[in-house]
Amino acid sequence: MKSLHKTLIALTSLTFLTLVCLFSWYVNSLANPKTPIALTQTQQEQLNTTLDTAFPGRRQILHPLPYPTKPVTLDVGAESAILIDFNTGSILYEKNADELIPPASMTKIVVMYIVFKEIVEGRLSLTDVVPLTPDCYAVNLPRDASLMFLNAGQSVTVDELLTGLAVDSGNDAAIALANHISGSVDAFVARMNEEIHRLGLIHTHFVEPSGYDENNITTAKEFAAIARNYIQTYPKALEKYHSRPEFSYPLPHNLPGYPSDEVHTITQHNTNKLLPILEGCDGLKTGFIYESRYNLALTAKRGNNRFISVTMKGPGVGSAQGNQWRIHDGTTMMEWAFSSFCDYTNTAPDTFTIAVPGAKEKYIALVPAFPISNITVPFISGNNAQEAANAVKVTIELPPYLTAPIQQGAVYGTIVYTLDTHVLQKVPLVADRSIEQPALPMRVIGKLASLFLKH
Repeated sequence: MKSLHKTLIALTSLTFLTLVCLFSWYVNSLANPKTPIALTQTQQEQLNTTLDTAFPGRRQILHPLPYPTKPVTLDVGAESAILIDFNTGSILYEKNADELIPPASMTKIVVMYIVFKEIVEGRLSLTDVVPLTPDCYAVNLPRDASLMFLNAGQSVTVDELLTGLAVDSGNDAAIALANHISGSVDAFVARMNEEIHRLGLIHTHFVEPSGYDENNITTAKEFAAIARNYIQTYPKALEKYHSRPEFSYPLPHNLPGYPSDEVHTITQHNTNKLLPILEGCDGLKTGFIYESRYNLALTAKRGNNRFISVTMKGPGVGSAQGNQWRIHDGTTMMEWAFSSFCDYTNTAPDTFTIAVPGAKEKYIALVPAFPISNITVPFISGNNAQEAANAVKVTIELPPYLTAPIQQGAVYGTIVYTLDTHVLQKVPLVADRSIEQPALPMRVIGKLASLFLKH
């Protein structure tokens, strides 16, 4: 009996030590969490749907600054205007930015967007020769239309037509590309509206691709969203097309069979007069019809900072005066932006692993509810751009552990970005998946294990 009693004590002690070791190993594994198994495609789609519903602003191209600022009054002559930070989409200044106004030739940005999309998707090439139809001949278009002077007998490539759109603002180029890509102008216009509505823009609508018709309609705010999306998607277009100072057409190769001395080349300068004047200016597009007056989508970059402004219904009698107001308004907004704001590049991790004691899945990932690559930083107390960006502090607020059940998309932490005592941005951290509540024995083990985790 004594021998059996000793054996039972030994077995009990061994079992207890084994359980203690296992429990210690379990707690240690929770204290040093490993990255959870990656989400399946279905789980990722569910997460995106959940977050889009809970945080509707995360899909918006433009949004207000996430912190309060003092109202600013700028000397802007245009009836409608907006200024945004390209990197963040934050709206820095606006004046009647929701007024419905014809975009005029700014419309051609949407034409170029579709052309580049066709090229990326392999249905078009820059070197493709585009057949010209009579409806795009310069002689068949209104005399006051902007033209690159397409006519019968010419051989012209997609690349040249894009240049004619960006530099000359050629209505003829827009019609030629519309016919070539969609088979007709009407079909292409339907494509333009599909692309715009896909961006979530509800006030913009087109009836033709050149911008000549006053029934094309947009707002300064929505066109700023179009411009931001365009530059984000096709950034090389700025250097290759929009910042080009001039364009000469037709050249001898555009008129095969014609003697060189019979080719009457026309050189036109870029309609954006701020290119050689405003530091860092490399785009984007002007527009004018009498119904909208002088429009301008403008962008400039200095260092890592880029801003976009859109002015519509600009004042002026005649193109010389209209361009002076474009220069005045564009310079006023851009210089104010560069002297007041800069961008902080976010370096915070995009995934945080948290233990879930007792659950079947021991770890869960907390992810930002919406992506933050940059934050618009205001200059405070005379800071310059570098000082302001370097002064941003990041605080990550996380729980020591989570207890199941856990709901996908629920908020369990926060990233806080501050400058001095000012909160610039708070980004919720959400669960990337759901975890069910464990059975009672594992809930007890999880409760005990959580006592040993940091608080």
